[in-house]
Amino acid sequence: MDLSSAFASAFSLIFSGDPQFLQIVGLSLRVTLSAVLLAALIGLPLGALLAVVRFPGRSAVIVLANGLMGLPPVVAGLMVFLLLSRSGPLGPLGWLFSPAAMIMAQTLLVLPIVIALTRGAIEEMWGEYREHLTSLGLTGWRAIPTLLWDGRFVLATGLLAGFGRASAEVGAVLIVGGNIAGHTRTMTTAITLETSKGDLPLALGLGLVLIALTLAINAAAFGASRVGARFAG
Repeated sequence: MDLSSAFASAFSLIFSGDPQFLQIVGLSLRVTLSAVLLAALIGLPLGALLAVVRFPGRSAVIVLANGLMGLPPVVAGLMVFLLLSRSGPLGPLGWLFSPAAMIMAQTLLVLPIVIALTRGAIEEMWGEYREHLTSLGLTGWRAIPTLLWDGRFVLATGLLAGFGRASAEVGAVLIVGGNIAGHTRTMTTAITLETSKGDLPLALGLGLVLIALTLAINAAAFGASRVGARFAG
């Protein structure tokens, strides 16, 4: 198949509502959105806590969070695989080679990003508004909800960055998900498989959707930063 025919077939797959294509895209979005939500629920308060509360070992925790932002996806996948394997501590859950395992792996990748970016943003805000918040009786952890709300647009940019990393990830989900058709096959793993098989239309179609998703994420992040700057001004 020549390249023009492959692109024509790819666009046909995108707009025809092909069940296999939609299932792959839908699973990818469900896994990634779930991972980002979990990372937000855990990482936003932890990052804010690191920003406003001083405790022994705080610097080491900050260095660890910053270092884990570059955690190789295959290492994250291996860690989750060991946890969920039959001999692992979470083996009885039976989550290995399931969407739940993929969500765990992506959460592990996104969480350090959320913690580190939240800590940086909230620490800057805490330095600027500390006296005012203290005068209102909002000291230490009691200031966290207010700071998170006031910094919501900046923090949204961090969450979108985490979404971008998770949506483009292949190594970790391949290790813990197994790339099982109709069950754990995502856009990135399907692109890898279909390209190796020579099925260019499906790979190109998924690639185009992934590119569109990446552009949408960057546009949303830019918009959130502009709105945040407008509110701050």
